[in-house]
Amino acid sequence: MSNIRILLVEDEQSLADTIKLNLELEGYKVQFAADGKKALKIFKQERFDLVVLDVMLPEMDGFTVCEAIRLENLEVPVLFLTAKNSSADRIAGLRKGADDYLTKPFNLEELLLRVQNLLKRTQRGSETRIPSINAYTFDNYQINFSEMNVINPDEQKINLTKKENALLKLLIERKNEVVSREHILETVWGYDIYPSTRTIDNFIVTFRKYFEIDPGNPKHFHSVRGVGYKFTD
Repeated sequence: MSNIRILLVEDEQSLADTIKLNLELEGYKVQFAADGKKALKIFKQERFDLVVLDVMLPEMDGFTVCEAIRLENLEVPVLFLTAKNSSADRIAGLRKGADDYLTKPFNLEELLLRVQNLLKRTQRGSETRIPSINAYTFDNYQINFSEMNVINPDEQKINLTKKENALLKLLIERKNEVVSREHILETVWGYDIYPSTRTIDNFIVTFRKYFEIDPGNPKHFHSVRGVGYKFTD
């Protein structure tokens, strides 16, 4: 029996049962979730070698789940299953960090081959996804997301908490875009009890202390009243 673990996220029960059975017949260990929030909770609690992820899900859509996964893990392959087959949808999925994209209806043999190829590719260490950043530099601040720290212009190290690291990474990856409070709560805080939006405000205040010359007149970390937050370098 293989020790490869796959997280299958699909809300159509009959299809999920069929996929799960066929993956298990190939020797894989399969954990199942029927909605996005449950999937993210399971992912944070267990180790997986591959995620097979539907896009149109209850509670939290697959694109958001994938983005949240990428804030925590850059390596695990993600294969999208979806009825949305336009070029724009494919590009959106790949930009969120997916490795492959299979549209419904699909041939089960093709799905199994794609799973097999993604696992082989991961074992070889090759990368095909649009990369998520590991490090970022601006205004002589050097951020290392893998090590969760910042080197400031005075060459002092600032250690980041896990939540600071994830929120900072999200804002920088979405540079020049306004990221809504709701999206931040889903991708950074995840699946259970959301903190108040004031909590996010406090993180932004902390970032201004870390990175802004004049925190009262921020150049990089902006609050957009009634909407969310934006990073500019």
